[in-house]
Amino acid sequence: MNGLRAVIICLLLACAGLVSPAAAVTPGWSALPVPAADPPVTVSDLAARGPGEAWATGYEHGTDGLRPMLYRWDGTAWSRDTTFPGAGEPGWLGTVRFVGEEVWIFHNHAGTGEILRRSAGGWSAVPLPQTLRTYQGFTAVPGAAWVVGEDDTGLKVLHYDGSRWTTQSTPDGVLYLMGITARTATDAWAWADTSSGTTVLRWDGSAWRDAKVPLPPNSNVHTIVLEPSGRATIGGSQYTDGVARTYLMTWNGHAWRTTYPPLGDTYTEAMVRGPDGALWLPVRSDRAFQSKYARVDGPRTAFSYGPTRTDAIDVKPRALATGGFSLLSFGTVEIYGSEPHLMSERLGG
Repeated sequence: MNGLRAVIICLLLACAGLVSPAAAVTPGWSALPVPAADPPVTVSDLAARGPGEAWATGYEHGTDGLRPMLYRWDGTAWSRDTTFPGAGEPGWLGTVRFVGEEVWIFHNHAGTGEILRRSAGGWSAVPLPQTLRTYQGFTAVPGAAWVVGEDDTGLKVLHYDGSRWTTQSTPDGVLYLMGITARTATDAWAWADTSSGTTVLRWDGSAWRDAKVPLPPNSNVHTIVLEPSGRATIGGSQYTDGVARTYLMTWNGHAWRTTYPPLGDTYTEAMVRGPDGALWLPVRSDRAFQSKYARVDGPRTAFSYGPTRTDAIDVKPRALATGGFSLLSFGTVEIYGSEPHLMSERLGG
């Protein structure tokens, strides 16, 4: 009997030995060093092409105004890029997009808009056909780019086909566009403020039209995530009795499905589809010294925390990107007694 008991115990230990290593190597968030910028800093965007290339944009708040800020991830470390046109001049950097083998970044250069393009030959700039009073969105895909904003006459949608700029019109009642994204040159989406509330528009290659998305009543849109499969996910907030709660809407190619995951009033602009197929986004942390992320997979929502940062009083991941089998975040951290400076974290290896 004692011999049988010994065999059973050995088997249990062997099984534990098979299970424990897997649990031990479950990837967690780790901190990545970021070269310093002049604090305080603001992060605009983060985009990754794969595990070995990502770009983060933003601006420094200098004594003489805003200065553009650009960082590159090479798969091993973050480094600052100061080789682009206007790097040392007033302005800021916004949305990053990958167009073929190139990197395209929106650049507000002392109030004048342009698109920075990085190819194998280095940086170049594509100026906008006119200066806008405000720039509210930029996106680019092979064969097309859009910049939306306003001038003294109202809403402007500027379209670039690779050789020339044109101005596109929007449906009647559209007051301004709050954001824009695209899957292809003939499939772009924008979220707009209209005389009747928030509306989603869609470009079909010939005109902008109301996409007839059944948004929740009294709601707005923060972002739209488009995927090559045709799936689209909208994130935003719905207001009930003055209280906001986050909603997600997913288009599966046939119908829209609306859910209300337990995210409070989270701003969903940084939401991405992770390498595991779930939706990931940073949320307001209940720990001053750690960031917090939500993973939404259908009806299931789980949360994870970034690494502990000693003396931190506010850790804010601002943007997320999927790079291969890992997730990258980029944002700011405020250490007690200092201005917010840059931080980056990674989930997976």
